[in-house]
Amino acid sequence: MLRFSEDDHRLVTEAVARAEALSDGEIVTVVADSSDAYHDVALHWAVLAMLLVPAAIAALPQSLVDDVGATFLGWNAELTRPIAMLFMVALLALTFLIVRLILAWRPLRMALTPGPTKSRRVGRRALQIFRVSAEKKTHGRTGVLLYLSLLEHRAEIIADEAIHKQVKPEVWGEAMVALVGKVEEGRPGEGMALAVDAIGAVLATVLPKSLDDPNQIPDRLIEI
Repeated sequence: MLRFSEDDHRLVTEAVARAEALSDGEIVTVVADSSDAYHDVALHWAVLAMLLVPAAIAALPQSLVDDVGATFLGWNAELTRPIAMLFMVALLALTFLIVRLILAWRPLRMALTPGPTKSRRVGRRALQIFRVSAEKKTHGRTGVLLYLSLLEHRAEIIADEAIHKQVKPEVWGEAMVALVGKVEEGRPGEGMALAVDAIGAVLATVLPKSLDDPNQIPDRLIEI
């Protein structure tokens, strides 16, 4: 897991102050270890593995099924329907528990989580944080959230109403590319600072700095 050092915090804080000196926008920077635990993904894989058990048994040779039955029931015992169903239920439950236990290991669970699922969870978490930290928190609705989720290597930029009406989502592309590129290199602090600079350049064109604009939101990097 990537970590932010004191130098990283300083880089981001200085970048926010530099960007806000050029416009009336207020930039909020937030970094999270992850945006979700993805426990439901582990459950989905466990259920899928469980459902594959009957198909796997159906594909086994009859001789192998007979040998297994003889091992557990004896050579002369009859494999009745209740006994067969009892074995099936036990095998289904055992499969579910084993897969669920294996996927309690977070790295494997994350590796088996589809990319679109990660993107949706990061976007949802970013929106929640934006509503708490930036939305309607400034005069004139000029807040922007830069959110980085480290485990997923994904980021979101969400702007308040005054900015959103003037800036199309694709305009933030340069900031996103700079951020994700540095995160992949293991330098998330530099990536956040570069992204803030890119956001500041956009804000300077749509919300030029006015003489009476106060600093309404602290410039510091928030880790959650």
